[in-house]
Amino acid sequence: MARLAGKTAFVTAAGAGIGRACVEAFLREGASVVASDIDEAAIADLADTHGAVRARRLDVTDAADIRRAAKEAGEVDILLNVAGWVANGTILDCSRQDWDTSLLVNATSMYETCRAFLPGMLDRQAGSIVNVASVVSSVKGAPNRFAYGTSKAAVIGLTKSIAADFVGKGVRCNAICPGTVDTPSLHERLRASGDFDAAMEAFKARQPMGRLGRPEEIASLALHLASDESGFTTGTVSMVDGGWSI
Repeated sequence: MARLAGKTAFVTAAGAGIGRACVEAFLREGASVVASDIDEAAIADLADTHGAVRARRLDVTDAADIRRAAKEAGEVDILLNVAGWVANGTILDCSRQDWDTSLLVNATSMYETCRAFLPGMLDRQAGSIVNVASVVSSVKGAPNRFAYGTSKAAVIGLTKSIAADFVGKGVRCNAICPGTVDTPSLHERLRASGDFDAAMEAFKARQPMGRLGRPEEIASLALHLASDESGFTTGTVSMVDGGWSI
């Protein structure tokens, strides 16, 4: 039997990269998916391809829109928070705008989605929340990732707090910490460096396995944490980083 048969998932940043790979994995295992993204064209393509997908434009920095999306979605069994943003630089390079945006996109958005979807899960005494953090967080420091690492550390704290508060009420909350994953957003940042090939080689060189991760490898863990087969798992922080955090 399909692992997510009869379940509905709400996914942020579903249009590309890790989010899209997770949507496709969830669909293969029988879920219905509300695919949300700020890029309407990307999620429209998902909905056109898969009948079990409802596309919903969502700006995760808009708290009111998140609440509307939760109301429109109805009963949701799985909340997968993928949306994120990477600011480059040390604390001395980090403007107040970069700091605020990092916290807003990477941490506050998950605060808002969890607040919006948790009540319905608690009403049914069942639900799985999966938050995509990063190995660059409280797990590991990385050069020139001050605001990003700080905001992703907040995601880990948020995850553990929700897990502790609702462990006896049927709702689980877990975090995934990817290393460097080969996604369209990574390619955008590599192009912005001015030397795509050199930047790509630098990213690969810091990976003990000598390669970048694949979105599908993150999706495999997200699927496990979303499904009932991980029913005894909550509050975990799982690294999928090719050994970078060893």
